[in-house]
Parts: sequence; structure tokens; C-alpha cells
Amino acid sequence: MKGVSGWLETAGETPSAEYPSTTTFPIEHCAVAKNPWETDCACVSRRGNGIMASWNRHGSRMREAKMFMLVLLVWLLPVLEAVKVSPLIEKVSDHKDFKKLLRTRTNVLVVYTKTATSGDSHLKLLSDVAQTVKGQGTIAWVNCGDSEGRKLCKKVKVDPSSKRGGAELLHYKDGTFHTEYNRPATFKSMVAFLKDPSGPPLWEENPEAKDIVHIETEKDFRKLLKKEERPVLLMFYAPWCGVCKRMQPIFQQAATETKGKYVLAGMNVHPAEFDGLKQEYNVKGYPTFCYFEKGKFLYHYENYGATAKDMVDWMKNPQPTQPKTPEVPWTETDSPVFHLTDESFDSFLEEHPAALVMFYAPWCGHCKKMKPEYDEAAEILNKGADSPGVLAAVDSTVHKAVGERFKISGFPTVKYFEKGEDKYTLPHLRSKDKIIEFMHNPQAPPPPEQSWEDKPSSISHLGSEDFREALKKKKHALVMFYAPWCPHCKNAVPHFTTAAELFKEDRKIVYAAVDCTKGQNHELCKQEGVEGYPTFNHYNYGKFVEKYNGDRGEAGFIGFMRSLRGRDQEKVVKRKEEL
Repeated sequence: MKGVSGWLETAGETPSAEYPSTTTFPIEHCAVAKNPWETDCACVSRRGNGIMASWNRHGSRMREAKMFMLVLLVWLLPVLEAVKVSPLIEKVSDHKDFKKLLRTRTNVLVVYTKTATSGDSHLKLLSDVAQTVKGQGTIAWVNCGDSEGRKLCKKVKVDPSSKRGGAELLHYKDGTFHTEYNRPATFKSMVAFLKDPSGPPLWEENPEAKDIVHIETEKDFRKLLKKEERPVLLMFYAPWCGVCKRMQPIFQQAATETKGKYVLAGMNVHPAEFDGLKQEYNVKGYPTFCYFEKGKFLYHYENYGATAKDMVDWMKNPQPTQPKTPEVPWTETDSPVFHLTDESFDSFLEEHPAALVMFYAPWCGHCKKMKPEYDEAAEILNKGADSPGVLAAVDSTVHKAVGERFKISGFPTVKYFEKGEDKYTLPHLRSKDKIIEFMHNPQAPPPPEQSWEDKPSSISHLGSEDFREALKKKKHALVMFYAPWCPHCKNAVPHFTTAAELFKEDRKIVYAAVDCTKGQNHELCKQEGVEGYPTFNHYNYGKFVEKYNGDRGEAGFIGFMRSLRGRDQEKVVKRKEEL
């Protein structure tokens, strides 16, 4: 039988002098009790008190050991949690690996943490973000607390210990530092940022929009209508929409003023996933305002020039939009102009050897502006006995054959016919006096001014078909969105052209122009946030950076580009120093 000393040693005790370690108690000295815990054996009685004391001390130490293990587990838990990050987040500690990452990826968000655990909350969130932006952006993690990471953080001059929470997020674009991430640490904001690092913040990130209910999904939309007892005015919008941006502050103010009585909500329904919802509520443009009571749609709100007060007053007494009085067609008014059709056109010209014909479209703003002048001139020319000629008009949206025959591509187009022959096209005739003056002395119009696009220059003239592709290749592009008729545009053209000439040898820089009145360019200009002419946008490798609102002279356009190039050179020098 094992000696007591062995048992005591097992229990962590030291044998006493009375019973040295060699002492054993043969089994025949002790009668085996039926209940071993109630034995009267002499060996137990002689050492019982000592053994029980040892047992108590042993239990105390066991409890201490358990407590130590518990504390250790609590301490290790965050460490273990911190390690459980998405494999899509790249852990970097070596400077060479870091440089390679920036060299091979164009859109990188790096989270620098003070220790392995200080960035825990960020890493959990970024794990979800990384999955969503996979293929569009990269997320990396540098732990400045370990030995290798500390060296890297020192080289790139980052100190997350100075930041709240012990973590700092920096964004790198095209191999160089772009900006510190200072938008909300939310899934939606981070995803939006990585999908468009230079884009504007989300509407809900604006502190002044705190009283707006921001809806993200169709499920949230249905839930709001089902549960909300108060009336709801919902703004369906698109992030790029200029009118939406203009109306958002008004909508925010109205939400604050009616807080508690009404719910004003906003929902970005531009993504294709909301096409069904747009069809359901007749959303054909942005913004579209829908008014609901107890979950039921009642009216559209269509005052796009409203103030916050107008909006609040309307909600207090909501009414359907009054249908606009349909405009009476020009042909049905008491107009002295001769209105021609496809059938009557040729015979009319045979009867009238000198005729001025205006080809128009009812929706055309310039046509509407010209109509009163044309009517007044016709009142004189079409009724005078000794008139040198007559005035006629053709609605080219109805009588298309004549328009196609004379290749009418814009409105209004004014043509002078002499003995049935198309003699002159007269874009300069718009006023009553000019029209009458011309008819008394028909002369060939002055030669049309050569368009900016046709003039040789270093400007890159772009359209919807090549805009994106062309800008992707340029580090800095200053783009002028314009209309040929715009006086401010005409004033800016020579200065913009001179600036382009100065930088024409720099392959990373381009001065470009888009005629927003041409073909599909109108939609492109709308997408790029153009609300007036001229609008100047700065792009970096095809990504919108900012609007240029500086001086529109040569000094302004040149100085802007020089400052960008100067910043680029500073970054190069800084990177060399780091290396």
C-alpha cells in the first residue's frame, strides 16, 4: 500500500518528522470498514486531524487555481475574439508586404490598432464590410502592438494610441494616401465609402437629418406603413439627383418642425432592386413625394419649389395636386400664322412664292418664347396687301414627313422658301422686328460660328459614349459641362482652352468638355450633378473628387491644376523618405 507520504505528496503536502517519508502502514494493521469514510482504523485516527488540515489546504489551493484559470480565460477571451476576423481582411506587419499591397490594390482601407484587441469592434464590423465590397475594395489590418507591426506603424508615421478606442482608419487610393476615414463607423457608411471613396456622404450621415426616418429596404418600408399611426410623407430619391439635394434641407426642416405629429422619411430607390416599388407608386423621376395615412397612399406632393413652411402647411391639409390646365395647341388659337400639314405643305409654297416657315415642337421652351414674336410679325405680314411674304409653321411632332424631308433636328428651325425652294436656314431670326426686316430684304445669313468642338485645341471633347473610359486614364481631369448658347460658358472657353494648352504635354492631366445639349449627353450631365452652366468637376482616374468653384480665368484654371500636381510631388517625396 502506498505510504501516507505518497498521498501527502500527491496532495501537495510535506511529510512530518513523526512520520517520515519512508514510513508505511501495512494493510493488516487496519481493519477495512464497510464504509471507508467511517473507519475507526488507528492510522486514520492518529493522522486524521492532520490529513483533514491538509485536505482543507489542498481545497483552498485548488480554488485559487480555478480562480486563476477563470481570470486567465476572461483575459484571453477578447484576444481569441479579435483573431476571429474575416479571411478577407489582410493582416499586414511587414513594410515590404504593405508597399506591395498598395502597389497592387487601388482602393485600400487600413485599420491600425494599438493592440491586438483595441480594434476589436472595428474588425468585427469590417469583416462584414469586406464580404460586401469583395472585388471593389480591400481592407487590411496592422497591429501596431506587436514587434513587426510597431516598426511598420513607425515607418508610415501612424500612432493609433492617440486615437479614441486605440484604432485609426486610413484610406489609400492608387498606391498613395487618400484620406482619413472620419465618417460614421456603420456598415452602410463604410460600404458606401469603399464603393465610392470620393463620393458624397450618405444623407443619413448629416446631423441635421436626424429627424428624417431613413429607410434602407423594401421590408423596412412595408413595416413603417403597417405600424405607423401618424401620417407619413415619404421622399423617394436618388443620391446623384440635383433637385433632391436642393430639397433635402427643406425636407429636414419640415421634419424637425412636425416632429411627433408627422413622419418624414427618405428612401434611395435608384438601385434596380426597387423597380417594382417605383412602379407601384408611379415614381418616374426624382424626387417623388408620396403621402400616406394609416399605411394607405393618398396623394403625391408635387411642389418642387416649396419652402419648409409650404410643406408643413400642405401636410396639415393635404390635397391632391390640381391637374394642370392643358395648353391649347397653337393650331387651335386665333393665330394669324398659316399652320401647315404634310399634305398642305407643297401646295402652300406653290401659292406663296416667298414664305418663312417655323418648324417647332409644342414642348420646346425656345419655341414657346418665340411664338408671340412670330404671331405679331404674322399679324403684319400675313394681312398686309403689299406684304413681301408670309409666315407659316409646322408642328414637327405631328407632321413628321416634312421635318424628315428637310432634316429638321432641333427646334425651332426657321427656313426661308423662295418659289418652293429651300433657300436659307435662319437661326438668328427670333424677334418680330428681325423677322419683318428680313422679309423685306431677304439675305443669306452670316456664316455660322465654328463650334468649340470643331476648333483645333488641346481640349478633349467627350460624350456619353467615351466619357468614363477617357477619364479612367487620367490622374487629374478638369471637366467643363456647358451649353453652346450659355454666355458664361462662352466667356470661360478661351481661358479654359489656354490652360489646356499649357498642360498638353502632361499625359496624366486633361482639360475636357462636355456639350450637355448634344445627343445622350444630357443624361450624362444629369448623372454628374450638373444643375447649371458651366459646371466644372475634378476627377481622379474617372472618380469624381470635387466641384471646381474657383476663378474662371486662366489664372484660376492653371493654378488649380498646378496645386494638384504640387500635392502629387509632395506625396512622392514623402514616400521616398519613408522608404
